[in-house]
Amino acid sequence: MKRLFALALPLALLAACSTTPTAPPKATVDYRPAALSAIPDWGRAQQLDSLTALRQSCKALARKPQWSDTCRDAAALDAADGDAVRRFFETRFTAWKIEDQARDTGLITGYYEPLLAGSRVKSARTPYPVYGVPADLVTLDVGAAERNAAQLVVRRAAGNKLAVVPGKSEPSAGEYRLVPADFKPDARTTRLRGRVAGDRVLPYYSRAELEAGQGLAGAPVLAWVEDATELFFLQVQGSGRIQLEDGSFLRVGYAEQNGHGYQSIGKVLIERGELTVADASMQGIQAWIKAHPERRQELFNQNPSYVFFRPLADTGSGPLGALGVPLTDGYSIAIDPRYVPLGAPVLLSTTWPLSSEPLVRLMHAQDTGGAIRGAVRADFFWGFGSEAGLYAGRMKQQGRLWILLPNGVRPHEVLPV
Repeated sequence: MKRLFALALPLALLAACSTTPTAPPKATVDYRPAALSAIPDWGRAQQLDSLTALRQSCKALARKPQWSDTCRDAAALDAADGDAVRRFFETRFTAWKIEDQARDTGLITGYYEPLLAGSRVKSARTPYPVYGVPADLVTLDVGAAERNAAQLVVRRAAGNKLAVVPGKSEPSAGEYRLVPADFKPDARTTRLRGRVAGDRVLPYYSRAELEAGQGLAGAPVLAWVEDATELFFLQVQGSGRIQLEDGSFLRVGYAEQNGHGYQSIGKVLIERGELTVADASMQGIQAWIKAHPERRQELFNQNPSYVFFRPLADTGSGPLGALGVPLTDGYSIAIDPRYVPLGAPVLLSTTWPLSSEPLVRLMHAQDTGGAIRGAVRADFFWGFGSEAGLYAGRMKQQGRLWILLPNGVRPHEVLPV
């Protein structure tokens, strides 16, 4: 879903602080190997339904040498044979428990695919636009050295992409100057997003500026929706479905983002004394907005991030995650790919929302999110619709994670340097 920026953003309304949090350095993160059968929580995990999600991951993983044999054997399994599925996971994988600074528990939140009411045309009932990517938004992928440069000279490349012109300090005709320090992107991204103004590339407009009418003249409107708050949370989730007047559905997913870091409006309300931590679920925030409609836009503007969408084919499966495969309700998670490799099975041991009842599942790391930062951190995909939204909005549990990798593969071999 790229929920919130690759696509996907999550429902981590509190975990994403009002300033960009610093992720733990890799030196503090340990991966401790164990046999699956030796992990007490393994006996509670639902493995049979997890095979479907693994097969989805294998659409992206099978071409990688570390995964090719495992994915071939997963495809050949009898999905109705629970004992065979359990033996497959126990004999083909090594579990790696994640610990950060010797702590093995971390925050587990939830997200979902929302349903909005809308139309193809603007009306008094549907006044709020769902935008595609603006024509004037440009992107530049930079390395660490370029990110720290005092100034770069760039030129247009394919589409809306820019490229650095090496060895130059001043732009010539058709080139532009860009000052990396002007940009405040998500800490994990190497992509800057901006706009051309004269001979300069400036940061793209913030949410407040976009809502004031700047920068959207060249942005296609995919649909118009009834509710501004639901549209805001559609951007938090990163994808959703819009039911049109004729009863048909338009599915939309993350296409781009304005380059500003995600900020939590739940955190803002807590800091202002408007909500307690216990009340700052998605449902609690929505209730506060309903009671204070005149303050709604000012609150939304505290999150400068703005997501642009694209129409998606409705295949009957879940929305696409950052791995490029459909998410599986109740078996996909969003993770921080610096610490958990995309596509890997992950044994999750946590509790049900607002409960101490154990929730142990063999999940699959198929998505990422702007508020999902850190090693022992995950966002649980609950599925589509209002019931999924109830679970997702209330989920703020502690949990433990074990990465499952094919035997002989170690975490550092499949994680970015």
